[in-house]
Amino acid sequence: MAKGNSSEIIIPQLIIGLGNPEQKYEKTRHNIGFEAVDVLAKSWQLSWQQNKRFQGLFTEGMGASDKKIRLLKPLTYMNRSGESVRAVLDWYKLPPESILVIYDDMDLPLGRIRLRLSGSAGGHNGIKSIISHVGSQDFPRLRIGIGKSNGKKETISHVLGRFSADETEVIAKILQLVEQTVKTSMKEGIEKAMSLYNNRVIETPVFENL
Repeated sequence: MAKGNSSEIIIPQLIIGLGNPEQKYEKTRHNIGFEAVDVLAKSWQLSWQQNKRFQGLFTEGMGASDKKIRLLKPLTYMNRSGESVRAVLDWYKLPPESILVIYDDMDLPLGRIRLRLSGSAGGHNGIKSIISHVGSQDFPRLRIGIGKSNGKKETISHVLGRFSADETEVIAKILQLVEQTVKTSMKEGIEKAMSLYNNRVIETPVFENL
């Protein structure tokens, strides 16, 4: 640790994308975490492998700035994500603060991301499970805004629904922003990435829902 500061220590060694297995959940709002780590795996030319010990899809290799990185997609279903995360932490003897969890957030509007060093679950069952299993809420997380339902749809059908064509355009740009954010976190620290990307906004096309 050349710099010896908190940002250097917190650079993620394990990045987790949250979602649900099964094809019926693919590309749903609740599975945006899976899509995010897929983008990272592709960028770093890493291939997913089924790992029974970790109850998930796992890969590892060299990430940004030639730093060792591990990626995980828990296949336990969202509400039990913590089981998978804890298995990886135990195997590699990693502390909770060394992870970065990427997941969907209804409290953030579509087109926004929010990087934080710690925090509560905020009603997200995947994060609740991770906090419960690792025994701490002091770990970095990157929330991707999916917005709230428009009142015509209940919460469950909203989060398990798919993005519209216009929203998909926004999400493609957001996933690029997520990639930049993660790589900056690895190169310059989480706090630097927070200052650069937490206020970025990707606008939804104005003709949506007309």
